[in-house]
Amino acid sequence: MERAFTAALYAESDAALDTGASLLAADPAGDAELARRGEEFVAAAWRRGWQPADVVRIVRRDLDDMHVRLLTALILAEHEGDRASRGARWAAQLDELEEGPHDLRTDRFSRATAVLELYRLLLRLPSIEPLDPPRQPAVAAAPQETRMLTRIRGLLAKAEATGFPEEAEALSAKAQELMARHSIDEALLAARTHAKDAPGACRIGVEPPYETAKAVLLDAVAGANRCRAVWNEALCFSTVVGFEPDLEAVELLYTSLLVQATAAMTKAEAAQRAGGRKRTKTFRQSFLAAYAHRIGDRLAAVAEEQVTTAAEGELLPVLAARDVAVTDHLDRMFPETVTTRVRGITDEAGWHEGAAAADRAQVRGRRPLP
Repeated sequence: MERAFTAALYAESDAALDTGASLLAADPAGDAELARRGEEFVAAAWRRGWQPADVVRIVRRDLDDMHVRLLTALILAEHEGDRASRGARWAAQLDELEEGPHDLRTDRFSRATAVLELYRLLLRLPSIEPLDPPRQPAVAAAPQETRMLTRIRGLLAKAEATGFPEEAEALSAKAQELMARHSIDEALLAARTHAKDAPGACRIGVEPPYETAKAVLLDAVAGANRCRAVWNEALCFSTVVGFEPDLEAVELLYTSLLVQATAAMTKAEAAQRAGGRKRTKTFRQSFLAAYAHRIGDRLAAVAEEQVTTAAEGELLPVLAARDVAVTDHLDRMFPETVTTRVRGITDEAGWHEGAAAADRAQVRGRRPLP
């Protein structure tokens, strides 16, 4: 095994990889030790700041489905008997891995090759900013939170399923209203009970293509939900900092809006191509950038309206204190950040179509929630 690792893990050539895989494939007695070494590599990734979903995302991006299945088996084995110690968000990532396919049938040489490719990637993962363990909600608040999130998920699922853009965006706006109200309620409850609540962070994948526009969309959703986002372009994710209820809102809404934006973009692009246009890439980039820009304004307006509607003497100071806490936490995690200009927005038709898709969102005032 040492000879196989020396040959393959620290070299780039296919010949070295084949040599290492041949050595491993010829020795079935070493399979248990090979798996144990893999669990050590996975544990080392945790020490460098990675979480299960992060590693799976990078392996899926750079390798194949076989490698993802091998990684899933390693992660679940490494966590056997220890699911809750790292917090609810980590446990949810493990649960999601358990739901996926695990079977892997292939010959020993192909499997050994995939194992070495996976281990080589794990060894080369850089250190990233560690995420604080998420704060657990109070037991008494859990049933209400579950009902609220269930309703929000239902609205977003309807928005993704409908074939009418106006209805989809109205449902998304309603979901944002509920998210904003839920955030306000959580903030007031924490202030009144003197709960020792603090910001946390999560990472959300921002995958190519058009990752710049997607990062802008995520930043807009984060800002509307009293969070801050920092994009890591090289590793294809953004780190979102905020209080736990707001982080979950950002994850839900960003995922749904991305589905809706993609559907609206595909429909608009088809109409453009029917008219003889062929600049698909620039159209899509401009569409998504405009959509992100305009939907951010709409979501921010909805969130601000909920603050105004729920205005109480203690509310504004509580929200201001939370904003300061989020900013301080962000600055500690990322003492040095840079701004990035959005480039490639050159398609006028794409920009107007994207802005129009976002403008259809019905975000005007509605009856206050009971």
